[in-house]
Amino acid sequence: MNMSVYAIALIRIQDRAKYSAYERRFMEVFARFEGEVLAVDDAPRVLEGDWPGERTVLLRFPDEAALRRWYDSEAYREIVRDRMVAASADIAIVSGLGARDRDR
Repeated sequence: MNMSVYAIALIRIQDRAKYSAYERRFMEVFARFEGEVLAVDDAPRVLEGDWPGERTVLLRFPDEAALRRWYDSEAYREIVRDRMVAASADIAIVSGLGARDRDR
C-alpha cells in the first residue's frame, strides 16, 4: 500500500526578480505531475526553535516515486536553475502515516 509523501522546502530568497522567473513557470510544470501544493507561506509562525527559511512550501504526492518523477524531470530541472541562482533552500522528503500508524 502506497502512502503519501511530502516535500517540505525552507527557502531563503536572495534575488527576488530571478526567483519570480521560477515562480512564473512552477505551476505550469508542477501541474503535469501527481502532486498537490498544500501550503506556501512567506511568514510562518514558529512555535519552537529556529526556522531558517523566509518561504515555506509544503507539497504532497501519492508516493515517493511520483515526487521523484517531478523533481527529477527534465521540465523541472530546466526551471529549477532560476531558483538555485536566486535562493538557497533546505528540502526534505517526509513520509506520511499509513492508516495503521494513525490508529495507534
